[in-house]
Amino acid sequence: MGGEGHVPLFKTRRAKGRFLYRIFAASMLMAICLIWAYRVIHIPTKDGRWGWIGLFMAELWFGLYWYVTQASRWNSVYRSTFKNRLSQRYGKDLPAVDIFVCTADPVIEPPMMVINTVLSVMAYDYPQEKLSVYLSDDAGSDLTFYALLEASRFSKHWIPYCKKFRIEPRSPAVYFSSTSLLHGADQDKDFELIQVQSNCWRDSFCPHSGMTSGVMSDKLYEEMKNRIETATKLGRIPEEILMEEKGFSQWDSFSSRHDHDTILQILIDGRNPKAMDVEGSKLPTLVYLAREKRPEHPHNFKAGAMNALIRVSSEISNGAIILNVDCDMYSNNSNSIRDALCFFMDEEKGHEIAFVQCPQNFENITKNELYSNSLRVINEVELHGLDGYGGPMYIGTGCFHRRDTLCGRKFSKEYRNQWKMESIKTEESIHELQERIKDLASCRYEENTQWGNEMGLKYGCPVEDIITGLSIQCLGWKSVYLNPARKAFLGIAPTTMGQTLVQHKRWSEGDLQILLSKYSPAWYGLGRISPGLILGYCTYCLWPLNSLATLSYCIVPSLYLLHGIPLFPQVSSPWFVPFAYVILAKYSGSLAEFLWSGGTLLGWWNDQRIWLFKRTTSYLFAFMDTILKLVGFSETSFPLTAKVSDKDVSQRYEGEMMEFGGSSTSPMFTILATLAMLNLFCIVGWMKKVAMEMEGYKTMGLQILLSGVLILINWPVYQAMFLRKDNGKMPCSITVKSVLLALAVCASSSFFH
Repeated sequence: MGGEGHVPLFKTRRAKGRFLYRIFAASMLMAICLIWAYRVIHIPTKDGRWGWIGLFMAELWFGLYWYVTQASRWNSVYRSTFKNRLSQRYGKDLPAVDIFVCTADPVIEPPMMVINTVLSVMAYDYPQEKLSVYLSDDAGSDLTFYALLEASRFSKHWIPYCKKFRIEPRSPAVYFSSTSLLHGADQDKDFELIQVQSNCWRDSFCPHSGMTSGVMSDKLYEEMKNRIETATKLGRIPEEILMEEKGFSQWDSFSSRHDHDTILQILIDGRNPKAMDVEGSKLPTLVYLAREKRPEHPHNFKAGAMNALIRVSSEISNGAIILNVDCDMYSNNSNSIRDALCFFMDEEKGHEIAFVQCPQNFENITKNELYSNSLRVINEVELHGLDGYGGPMYIGTGCFHRRDTLCGRKFSKEYRNQWKMESIKTEESIHELQERIKDLASCRYEENTQWGNEMGLKYGCPVEDIITGLSIQCLGWKSVYLNPARKAFLGIAPTTMGQTLVQHKRWSEGDLQILLSKYSPAWYGLGRISPGLILGYCTYCLWPLNSLATLSYCIVPSLYLLHGIPLFPQVSSPWFVPFAYVILAKYSGSLAEFLWSGGTLLGWWNDQRIWLFKRTTSYLFAFMDTILKLVGFSETSFPLTAKVSDKDVSQRYEGEMMEFGGSSTSPMFTILATLAMLNLFCIVGWMKKVAMEMEGYKTMGLQILLSGVLILINWPVYQAMFLRKDNGKMPCSITVKSVLLALAVCASSSFFH
């Protein structure tokens, strides 16, 4: 290694234009202060007093929250890795990596989706003998186990094919569905060979004649897919498979998904010299785990599953690096492990890094991002900003960890990388090993221990990942944001409005619970992490509190417009300038960020729409549920987001038509529809008065603008209520209810202004 050891394995570049942005931010702050001053100086003594005070409180909150969000924009850094230097320096002397894939419901998270993720991470461009893949099945489903069994056999053909032709991505479903596959002659032969070997595996006789590459290319995968989907549809495993595979006997004592023993099965044993693919190369270890569940014992959701995996894997492979991914987030970049190791194994700074976080990207985003699920600005702007203050938060998927930091190790300047400590040698058979370590995934194992507190992922919050990452950073460690041009992971975003709103409710509710817990970054992180990083965490922890201020701005100006009471300065007044400047600067800056991040103009408009919808529904319900939990009227839950949708829903989503069908989110839809109708009634009522009186309302410019923009932004809601006939329209009961509520509010508003 010599002098080359001082050559860094990664490069950090600070964002350009930071000085100009700080001037812009200072001008915004000055304008916000002038707006506050206007509200204080011009409080009405009669009509409009309470509405005025309500808007002042909302503007005070918006200004303070805007200040908090600036932390993630003032010190952005961008990182790139040198994988060639890593290979030259360490060769094959690389650490073992354990990969955790978590699933919890075979209906919401179909087995075929799960095994495509598993196969994609099994095929990483990394020494196979140093890879171990663990699937945690919190549903304890024999269908998921059967799918993984099929995947273990298919991997013998898939992994060598991926490596021979260096294909990307390495999820079979995504690869075979691509319309841009260009195969060479050798690749066509391998496609045919894969199919021939597949048939030989399933049957003793294998007819080859008449095969063509166009027909045979993905037949192996399709046959496996058909077997798994048939079993899933029937709800049972074929009898011949049950008789053939002894692992299914572990379901003999299975009562329900909430009441069963630990089910542990090593499907591919990396220690076994016979664990080879069809070309004679080593295969990665593959393990299925369904931890013990009992109704009387709390299972702590995903955090409990992850902690069980940490313990079980420590006795099988004990990789120094742990990667965890959600079951719908397949590997899109086969070099991601090497990218992450460039940070961990850097001689100068690697010893400071506890985890490397990749962004949460999605493959099914529409061109104009109908539900704004790409998290574009968060991924391309805000997380880079947090990286400049000590690293991003741990977001629960697509994250590479040091094993010892997950187990509670504190940072020390004397600490240095120890990558060879993980090897495990045992003479036990697979059966003996499985039986011995099952207790590590039992319900009682964690009793009277520090698991869930000082060790492993933290318990007691729906977003256990955030508090886990925060606690690691508070022990002195740093994290790094890895966002390469070719995204490391791609998942499946919600395809309906209801799914989107429920997902954001769960995220924001968990974030607010963190803010009010002992792990609040406001006091737990004080003196332990940088002030900029504390503000970065608070950006997300404060999400739900935006709901009340946003509702005020959606309701009060429109109602006062209806009654002819001005709440903003006239266009001719000098006080109009700060309002106009904040509006133009805020939204032009937002548009610039969105376009710079790779979005479209219509995508930005959709982003503003979903911003409004989330704040008036998801964040509102998150705020209310958190308060109810604090006073003991509700319990913590962990709702899963559906990963599948029917054909009609998918077609409407691809056509960028919003989906309001279904009743599971009817309270949220009722609020959306009522606010839309309220603003429509108010603007119509104002126009009627103007037409009749032909004078007045000269001071109502900003209120008219605000109500008009709200009507435009709610256009898809009006379509769903009155113009659409498909199944994605707004339910009639919600339409009627919202119209009556809006009329009632308009009629009674004259008593309160």
